[in-house]
Amino acid sequence: MIPNVKKGKEVKRERIKRSKARNLLERLINYEEDVLRFMTNTWVPFTNNAAENSIRMTKVQQKISGCFRSTKGAEIFCRVRGYLSTCRKQGLSATQAMTLVFEGKLPEFAL
Repeated sequence: MIPNVKKGKEVKRERIKRSKARNLLERLINYEEDVLRFMTNTWVPFTNNAAENSIRMTKVQQKISGCFRSTKGAEIFCRVRGYLSTCRKQGLSATQAMTLVFEGKLPEFAL
């Protein structure tokens, strides 16, 4: 490839600037099969809100306190949030889930 030369200087080829709407349209066209996968595969959710909601409380905790005081504290926080998230996805309320923990029992889906 021969570089463009302008007044003795090499000029880089740049991408054509496009609007955000145009970029979105091109991306939807290029990844159409991936974007519409939820229509052909019932296991694929329409949105990724569940994934975003799963990490939301961790980010809120960091925002409120600035950070976790220790790695162990962060691990404990994530373990509790993970347990509650799993229970919620299995149809168990947070209150029921924590009651089972303090009674030393496992939820039925974990047996």
